[in-house]
Amino acid sequence: MSKTGSEFVKTMRQDGVLQVTLDHPPANAIDAPVSRALGDTMLSFRDDPELRVAIITGGGDKFFCAGWDLKSAVDEIIDDPDYGVGGFGGIQDLLDMNKPIIAAINGICCGGGFEFALDADILVAAEDAKFAFPEIRVGTYAPAACIALPKRIPYHIAMEMLLTGRWFDAQEAHRWGLVNHVVPREKLMEKTWEIARHLAKGPPLVFAATKEIVRDAENKKFQDALNKVNAKQYKTVEKMIPSEDRKEGPRAFMEKREPVFKGR
Repeated sequence: MSKTGSEFVKTMRQDGVLQVTLDHPPANAIDAPVSRALGDTMLSFRDDPELRVAIITGGGDKFFCAGWDLKSAVDEIIDDPDYGVGGFGGIQDLLDMNKPIIAAINGICCGGGFEFALDADILVAAEDAKFAFPEIRVGTYAPAACIALPKRIPYHIAMEMLLTGRWFDAQEAHRWGLVNHVVPREKLMEKTWEIARHLAKGPPLVFAATKEIVRDAENKKFQDALNKVNAKQYKTVEKMIPSEDRKEGPRAFMEKREPVFKGR
């Protein structure tokens, strides 16, 4: 693996997939420099036409990410730090992120680290992974989780998690739909790469249109969002409609072969 940006953010690329490993011992916590490095890495991923899918995971065996680095917290609160182009963790504020992202949860995933994971589109968790939003216990809150969590799982479950900071396991996370798959630890990266390679063969222009529409439609009424789709008011849809890839799918079906999508 080569190092990109900060020494704590490692990357590996293969078959159109970028694996990003947050390797910041002992707990893979995120401070401002690490956040900026993650943002720079994800920005490069977004803008690289050769990359189709990203995987984010944690280094080591114990932590995916423990969130905000509390050792830096006091100074960062005072200094109003620059978390970089993508905001905290490098993804949640990064505009036009229209490529699939998979999180491989290899251990403890809490606080800002859990928010970081939720910025992904698909989550795969090791069966011994653990989750929490424990900010309440140190007198603060999880801002992105306060917005996202009640929209993703039942309100009362989300509020219990946010107000108590209790820990829960991968099986409960799966039950509430917070992770897609729970697998034995030794199968985690195998399963994640299986999904990533499948996506990397898919139509990137359709992925982009799907992600833009889903993101924009989140707070719209159904008919308003549908009208916008039908009026071709999404730039990703405008790019997809006349593309060669849109013709490739039906052509491959008629020729009884696997489609080859080129993103154009």
